[in-house]
Amino acid sequence: MAKPKLKAHVINREWCKGCGICVHFCPKSVLELDETDKVFAARRSDCICCHLCELRCPDLAIEIETEQDGQ
Repeated sequence: MAKPKLKAHVINREWCKGCGICVHFCPKSVLELDETDKVFAARRSDCICCHLCELRCPDLAIEIETEQDGQ
């Protein structure tokens, strides 16, 4: 099975409450909180598409889209 290729980090900033759970669980430190305590992909190219941020977000504010998702 081929490694999924990242298409986008889809972040609903209105739903994000800045709890930092996604930042904590990211194994590659891709995510950070900005000055308004909203998550953003600071190191997008380091993402390994593990979906841990998506799975752990209590507010369903983040989704990882991969090239395989669109097939």
